[in-house]
Amino acid sequence: MAIRSFFLFILFFSSSLSPVFSLYEDQVGLMDWHQQYIGKVKQAVFSSQRAGRKRVVVSTEENVIASLDLRHGEIFWRHLLGADDVIDGIDIGLGKYVITLSSGGSILRSWNLPDGQMVWESSLQGPKHSKSFLVVPTNLKFDKDNVLVVFSNGRLHAISCIDGEVLWKKDFEAESFEVQQVIQPPGSDLIYVVGFAASYQFEMYQINAKNGELLKHESASFSSGFSGEVSLVSTETVVALDSTGSILLTISFQDGKISSQQTPISNLVEDSLGPAVIIPLSVSGVFAIKTDAVTVFIRVIGEGKLEVVEKTTHEIAVSDALSISEDQQAFALIQHASSEIHLTVKLAHDWDGNLLKESVKMDRQRGLVHKVFINNYIRTDRSYGFRVLIVMEDHSLLLLQQGEIVWSREDGLASIIDVTTSELPVERNGVSVAKVEHNLFEWLKGHMLKLKGTLMLASPEDMAAIQSMRLKSSEKSKMTRDHNGFRKLLIVLTRAGKLFALHTGDGRIVWSHLLQSLHKSEACQSPIGLNLYQWQVPHHHAMDENPSVLVVSRCGPSSDTPGVLSFVDTYTGKELSSLSLDHAVVQVIPLPYTDSTEQRLHLVINADKHAHLYPKTSEALSIFKREFLNIYWYSVEDQNGIIKGHALKCKCTGKVADEFCFDTRDLWSVVFPSESEKIVATVTRKLNEVVHTQAKVVADQDVMYKYISRNLLFVATVAPKGSGEIGSVTPEESWLVAYLIDTVTGRILHRVTHHGSQGPVHAVFSENWVVYHYFNLRAHRYEMSVIEIYDQSRADNKDVWKLVLGKHNLTSPISLFSRPEVITKSQSYFFTHSLKAIAVTSTAKGITSKQLLLGTIGDQVLALDKRFLDPRRTVNPTQAEKEEGIIPLTDSLPIIPQSYVTHALRVEGLRGIITVPAKLESTTLVFAHGVDLFFTQLAPSRTYDSLTEDFSYALLLITIVALVAAIFVTWRLSERKELQEKWR
Repeated sequence: MAIRSFFLFILFFSSSLSPVFSLYEDQVGLMDWHQQYIGKVKQAVFSSQRAGRKRVVVSTEENVIASLDLRHGEIFWRHLLGADDVIDGIDIGLGKYVITLSSGGSILRSWNLPDGQMVWESSLQGPKHSKSFLVVPTNLKFDKDNVLVVFSNGRLHAISCIDGEVLWKKDFEAESFEVQQVIQPPGSDLIYVVGFAASYQFEMYQINAKNGELLKHESASFSSGFSGEVSLVSTETVVALDSTGSILLTISFQDGKISSQQTPISNLVEDSLGPAVIIPLSVSGVFAIKTDAVTVFIRVIGEGKLEVVEKTTHEIAVSDALSISEDQQAFALIQHASSEIHLTVKLAHDWDGNLLKESVKMDRQRGLVHKVFINNYIRTDRSYGFRVLIVMEDHSLLLLQQGEIVWSREDGLASIIDVTTSELPVERNGVSVAKVEHNLFEWLKGHMLKLKGTLMLASPEDMAAIQSMRLKSSEKSKMTRDHNGFRKLLIVLTRAGKLFALHTGDGRIVWSHLLQSLHKSEACQSPIGLNLYQWQVPHHHAMDENPSVLVVSRCGPSSDTPGVLSFVDTYTGKELSSLSLDHAVVQVIPLPYTDSTEQRLHLVINADKHAHLYPKTSEALSIFKREFLNIYWYSVEDQNGIIKGHALKCKCTGKVADEFCFDTRDLWSVVFPSESEKIVATVTRKLNEVVHTQAKVVADQDVMYKYISRNLLFVATVAPKGSGEIGSVTPEESWLVAYLIDTVTGRILHRVTHHGSQGPVHAVFSENWVVYHYFNLRAHRYEMSVIEIYDQSRADNKDVWKLVLGKHNLTSPISLFSRPEVITKSQSYFFTHSLKAIAVTSTAKGITSKQLLLGTIGDQVLALDKRFLDPRRTVNPTQAEKEEGIIPLTDSLPIIPQSYVTHALRVEGLRGIITVPAKLESTTLVFAHGVDLFFTQLAPSRTYDSLTEDFSYALLLITIVALVAAIFVTWRLSERKELQEKWR
């Protein structure tokens, strides 16, 4: 009996110590984090409701509509409209509806202001494409129904604000008419539509706002033509520039009659060089022009008389006008001065007086102020106070009030274009990773709470306390390396040209830096960030060196513009140096070689197909020359349907002669016929991927050898008609062809055609297999296909005696120039979801089984075991195949709800999924980015090589003590029982 109790005791404690692999409610936030953003704000409207929480409604360049809390900057609600649904205008109607115009003026929507629910949607079509304008009059009503005025697609609409019904519409038949302004004067039933026709004629239409009737149409010709924007200075006056940018045109259409006045820019701005540009303002009676060196504010007085009220050489930003009373308008100006910005609020009719003048300290890493939005409130002394919302160069959003920054949002992180990682510094001075709990009561309380949580007896307050304790005691946010490799820095480059370092533990920003090399300058007018590369990764023997990354950018959208290289310290964010190149950057090739300082060698290919070596040092050049003949690369010309292979030829000759410059030669080319195939996707293996073993043991102890090559390229092509939207062609007109191409020789190793299929194609390449996703038109479903490639030339390496005697060919050199003996296995499966991105888990040694990470159309990340995409799956697998782990064949891939890596969260606007191996073999780090950011740790084969982070060492100690006591007690009981039996 005692022995039985002993074993039951052991079983109880063993079961209590077994790892739990599900994610419980109290574990959320321990191994993952989720951050929500909105992107760079381009329009903002403040809610004027007196009751309820103060808010501002914004639209962004990421096509997000959001309602933000004015007190803290938090998101009340938001909607992402999609990549093709660009927001053209936003306003608030009736004080309770958010009105948005999008898709080039084709879609008008109304959203409920408090909760963001859509109230109605109207489709606005017209005879031609044109600029779009949304006007929300404050006093225009038809039968007690407030009206919206929308100009889009060459047509003027009057739409009910209540239900979105189109009350009337008016077409503008002139083909060349380009609308510039839609004006609805306050207190008037007239609507003015003004614009240009044939680039030299000014057109004015006067329309009855109640029924859309055309009341008057006037036009006037200007022989010098027009250029740039038109600025509205009153309800019946606009200003424009002529085609040369040297003459200012003041055009009035009072009472429907057009009159004009011409003023040379030289009369307003002395010593102006080059053409001027009008800065659009909505301030009554005031407009601004900018020349190459100065910004000038001009007031229109009386009958077109112009008066210069201010000139400034500083960068300046101006808000739209804000009505603070029936006859007064205020606006804000912001000027930069060193580490401060000067904020001034003025009245439109009184430039000399200031309602507010403040200076605010500003971080230089935020750059210049791009946009300003102003809102007013009434102070306790009945005077006007002002809130100012500003959008910075780095896309961050800040609220200023009473000379202070009330809150800020780093919304530049919504536009990440590239990601890399960096290790943290090594922990110094022997500091222990574990923390000692000094308070016995807190120690007991903590373990009691954990026990209640395990037994599912914890209340919501207990669960919150457990979560707080775990986050407090967690080591995940330390700024040093951990032995498992979970703590790293995510180095991200945003579209604004700003670098951020995010801590993988909690997602906080460790540092941020707006690169000087990506600032607009005379030499580089439109800098664009391209990619991030690992530049210097110090080895364990060079811990005093900080790692650094290479940021590649260029000075314009065209591929033939000069490039810029920046080198940034990943520990401090300091820009170590930058190089303005005299050549373009078309392709950057990281080479697998480093110099004595651990700097990695890179080849930069320019538009003239010259290869430039970086870093430009003698040591790097000597290393490069030793490997000169072993360097190959490829290029893809999507538009022309050509893939080419390249190699180095000799040093550059002619004007570009440089010892670090090399001519290249074309080795091969694959040309896809344009009438039948169009390249839609190319993918290759990661350069740093680790393959644990080349051999794969299959059923019946047979061995297959993976064809492992870093030079394999997967290419997907579709029929030209099938490159459009899904369903735009019939199955007979569309097909998809998948290729495996050797990039050293150009040899096509495998080709397969999927008839009746089309893109978009998303693919991932790992080890010796590739998985790709596409749409099957015949089955009306998405499909995923897998191709595995094996080396048949090693098929005879199964004899143990050959291996012992050294007669196998595993050690014999392999040349890609000899045709490889390969076999492929492939299979296709139906899949439920459309995809936005696809990735594969990666681990330190490549031992752990693989999982595919699928970014679904619902902006979530789904983990799918690679075994479901095994091409050797059969309907009735043999016993040996079952033991190997082969899953019975089904026509579709399963979607297990528990396999969503993002749980119930969504990564809005998902664009990419990055996987990084940890030092712990079982674990991979996953980072998904879009408008939102999400990070987590994933264990595809479970954490077989570690204990969980919340493992209770105290409970383990108690268990050991209890087992020792139980052994002693049972031993004493056994001896007593034996003694009693001997006395019988």
